[in-house]
Amino acid sequence: MKYPLKQIIPQLFLRLALAFTFLSAVADRLGILGKNTVWGNWENFVTYTRQITAFLPQSLSEFGAYAATFLEIVFALFLILGFKTKITAFASGSLLLIFALSMSITLGIKATFDYSVWVGSAAAFLLSAQEKFPFSIDENLNQPKK
Repeated sequence: MKYPLKQIIPQLFLRLALAFTFLSAVADRLGILGKNTVWGNWENFVTYTRQITAFLPQSLSEFGAYAATFLEIVFALFLILGFKTKITAFASGSLLLIFALSMSITLGIKATFDYSVWVGSAAAFLLSAQEKFPFSIDENLNQPKK
């Protein structure tokens, strides 16, 4: 199916930008990116997660660190492949919105703008509002059989 270039490039760029943002955060917390990072290792990330979810019991905060990491990996892979893109984009926006609200409650609103969490959430919701996804598994699955 033909799509105008002005639709293809921004949408593909948005899918990949969201995906690689998630993968970069996961790589940071797993210590893959070295020392000059936000967390640098899993322990620091769990401590940070406890800080921004201080309103939850500690066991839920720790579960949140694992759940967020798992979801970010899955969402990133689905966005790159363009699989269930509409649902994945909505779920990504929701995850980032929860992160933004948690940060706002515990660290203050400024931190959310410093890390562009609202922009990421809004971008994911905007992607979820699209109807067709060029260069995706979704597009191939929706092709009529010949």
